Amino acid sequence: MSLNRNEKAAVVADVSAQAARSQALALAEYRGLTVEHMNKLRAEARAKGVYLHIVKNTLARRAVAGTPFEVVQGAMVGPLIYGFSEDAVAAAKVIADFAKGNDKLVVKAGVYSGRALDADGVKALAAIPSREVLLAQVAGLLKSPIQRMAGVLAAVAASKEVGAEAAPAA
Repeated sequence: MSLNRNEKAAVVADVSAQAARSQALALAEYRGLTVEHMNKLRAEARAKGVYLHIVKNTLARRAVAGTPFEVVQGAMVGPLIYGFSEDAVAAAKVIADFAKGNDKLVVKAGVYSGRALDADGVKALAAIPSREVLLAQVAGLLKSPIQRMAGVLAAVAASKEVGAEAAPAA
C-alpha cells in the first residue's frame, strides 16, 4: 500500500525528530525474517529504548539529510530496518545481538558521532558495555580505595586493642 504525500511527510518528520535526539544509528537487512522474529526484535528494541522502524529508503534519506546520519546515505539500499538510539550503543547492541541468533538479519552499516560504520564497526560498537554498566564499573573503582583504607584502619585499631590487652598492668 503506497502512502500519500501527507503520510510521507509525517513519516519523514517522525524519523527526522528521532534522528535529532539520537546518538547512533544501526542499519540491518531483514530479508527473510518471519513476522514472529520481527515482533521479537521490536520487543527487545522497545525494552532497551531503541526506535526500530522499517522506512522506505527514499524517505529515510530525506529524513537524515542535514543530520550527522547523512554520511550513511550510500548504504541505504535494499530492505532495511533502521534502529535509532539515544544511548550510544543500544541500537547497535540490539541489532547485533539479534543477528547473532538469526542469520536472516544482516547488519549492514551504522553511524556514531557523525562517522559511518561498516558491519564490523557496528558489531564493535555493540561490544561496548552499556552506560549503566560503565557507571557501575566507575563506582566500583571509586569505592575500592575507600574500602581498602577502611580495612587498614580497622586492622590498625584491632592490633592496638590486642597490644593493649597483652601488655602487663603496672
